[in-house]
Amino acid sequence: MTNILFVCTGNTCRSPMAEALLNHMKEDRQLSVKSAGVFASDGSDASHFAKQALDEKGIACSHQSSLLNGEHIKWATYILTMTESHKELIFERYPQAIEKTFTLSEFTAEDELARRDVMDPFGGSLDVYRMTREELEKMIGRLMDKLKD
Repeated sequence: MTNILFVCTGNTCRSPMAEALLNHMKEDRQLSVKSAGVFASDGSDASHFAKQALDEKGIACSHQSSLLNGEHIKWATYILTMTESHKELIFERYPQAIEKTFTLSEFTAEDELARRDVMDPFGGSLDVYRMTREELEKMIGRLMDKLKD
């Protein structure tokens, strides 16, 4: 079993979308997926627009936010952050996670020039959430290919 942990800031937009997308795409693969936030409040729902953007693609999102903790770090095979700053925060708080923590784009990029932070849709319109969803869909498609190897 491969355990994938997606991490963003508040665990209400990007990481829950990534979690839902990977759960939707994984088919029968031996993958377990969770998400957390470096500054999350436990128990919050995913944002309305995040759920709506996923729903447009027929993807369910049942979610409660979770503050990143040591149990997440132990559980994860790979920790995939939405930004370089999320990765750096994890390195500061959990130095034991350095070997298994990457930005999502770093882990999935085909070359260094393709690496970039995932756009934060927080506070944006539904169209902004759709753009983030599309960006995440591409990266998670590449993640699926990489995990097959």
